[in-house]
Amino acid sequence: MAKKVLIVYAHQSSGSFNAAARNAAVEVLTAQGCTVDVSDLYAMGFKATATAEDIKGEVNNAENFCYLEESKLAWEQGKLSDDIMEEQSKLTEADLIIFQFPMYWFSVPAILKGWIDRVLTNGFAFSQEKRYSQGIFKDKKAMLSFTTGSLESMFSPTGINGDMNVTLWPLQNGILHYCGFQVLAPQIFWAPSSAVAEDRKSMLESWRTRLQGLLEEKPLSFISLDCFDEKAFQLKPEVHEKHASKEFGLTVGIHLNKPLPPHSQMKAGC
Repeated sequence: MAKKVLIVYAHQSSGSFNAAARNAAVEVLTAQGCTVDVSDLYAMGFKATATAEDIKGEVNNAENFCYLEESKLAWEQGKLSDDIMEEQSKLTEADLIIFQFPMYWFSVPAILKGWIDRVLTNGFAFSQEKRYSQGIFKDKKAMLSFTTGSLESMFSPTGINGDMNVTLWPLQNGILHYCGFQVLAPQIFWAPSSAVAEDRKSMLESWRTRLQGLLEEKPLSFISLDCFDEKAFQLKPEVHEKHASKEFGLTVGIHLNKPLPPHSQMKAGC
């Protein structure tokens, strides 16, 4: 069965390397029979701020407005703004979501963070009962595809920017995995702006090659929600004991005061 892909794209210029990476994804995935939809956030003028304007009609508590609660209620009542509902509809239909963006300040551009804040609303994308390995989007795949301004060596355990695995943890675990997505390894284009034309071309060719088998890739590994107790959400004693003699921690975030597992946020099977 043909897959549906949503590319959430956040770059201002149609002549950028990010645009070229987006276009490559559209071309290769479409050639494989996929239906590809692109949300071009800057072209759409997508609103980045999460405010009461995102809710049609009166809010429940205007005096003490809480976006988390109000957006959940609005989602349940079909009162979210049209732009949010349209993006949620695209997301619901998609089997794979690719976030294409330039890394800003070790994270995503504000307009993309706004998409995350406004579209992944409480109830629609997560709940207290449905998150992490039991999350709402556990049957969908998602990945980050982004450019950096710094060289790969600078994002290493000995580099000035620090380990890229640590940088990726809040995005891949705290957002994508939290919502249940099966998270594919990121596609990182290291400092294309300072690379020669031949190297930029090689980066795009590598991306095109990966895209050929992207839908069949295995996701990154995260710890199952079943490994934590239901009261304080601490690792169960038997899980802790099982890994007590291991050389590395379980994940970047849940490291048990051990060395971080190398490449665990960048390569499947690590």
